[in-house]
Amino acid sequence: MDVVLEIADTFVGDYVYAAALPAQQKTPYDFLDSTNATTSSWKYQPASPYLELEPSKYAYMSAWNRDNVFRQGITLFMVTWIFGFILYFVFASLSYMFVFNKKATEHPKYLKNQISLEIKQASRALPVMSALTTPFWLLEVNGYTKLYDTPADGPGMWYELLQYPFFVLFTDACIYLVHRGLHHPLIYKHLHKPHHKWIMPTPYASHAFHPVDGWAQSLPYHIFPMLFPLNKFASVGLFVFVNFWTIMIHDGEYVADSPVINGAACHTMHHLYFNYNYGQYTTLWDRLGCSYRKPDDDLFDKEKKMGEKQWRQQAAEMEKLVKEVEGEDDRTYEPETKKTN
Repeated sequence: MDVVLEIADTFVGDYVYAAALPAQQKTPYDFLDSTNATTSSWKYQPASPYLELEPSKYAYMSAWNRDNVFRQGITLFMVTWIFGFILYFVFASLSYMFVFNKKATEHPKYLKNQISLEIKQASRALPVMSALTTPFWLLEVNGYTKLYDTPADGPGMWYELLQYPFFVLFTDACIYLVHRGLHHPLIYKHLHKPHHKWIMPTPYASHAFHPVDGWAQSLPYHIFPMLFPLNKFASVGLFVFVNFWTIMIHDGEYVADSPVINGAACHTMHHLYFNYNYGQYTTLWDRLGCSYRKPDDDLFDKEKKMGEKQWRQQAAEMEKLVKEVEGEDDRTYEPETKKTN
């Protein structure tokens, strides 16, 4: 994130902090000397040898220079919140427009005003998740992780490729444990239930969490570079990939009929039946933990997956399970008359 922070500071942050928190003059007479317009002793060092953005004069004109931890924290929070919301809203919207089957809104367990509710939940969660994530970004930019710049700084060229499957396997295992833990009866109703409000989710449900739930499931992504080397550019790329994947497994397009990949079909089974398919990327940990449930074959038939027979079966089983997991079902579903019009 130090590269992202440098870009944000160069194009926005330096100007904002120079205006909001200007540096003090050295003496009452320094205003006569334009070369002495600031007392900042900060010196520019590129965040990466691959990217050098020469700072403007405004980088030296704030009482909070770029190394100030409070400034870094505020900027990283804002970048995470704004970029996270843009990524969520733009790509969830694209997924909804071009991938999501709108007929799913006629499902008997589709909620009244569901999309607006999903967006509201995500909009409330994202700033809190961003705030909870900011301390991890601060550790990264201040050198307290094993992130590295170039292949020469890492374990070797062999690791430049190996780090990706290693990251996926590690985070998949950890998220499985966190996610399964969130289904414990003492925790579920307080943290994870808001995300399970969506029985038939749309792409907008991807980030519609309780903020502590979303943050808890993101912890493995930040723990990995504390324990293992990770290229800093790979880190940013994987952060974007994780968000894309989260949207994809909520898009209702069941293309991955695979015994290995935990795709949208597997995740739909999780939303319908609660106690299965906790994994994020693969079915490995669900198989080892005896929580894997193979998606129904009808889900991969475009006509049958949107058929009344399939929906009735899903609704009937879901109603039994929701009583076991939650007790009374307090969701408000779309009226049948409106769905059929």
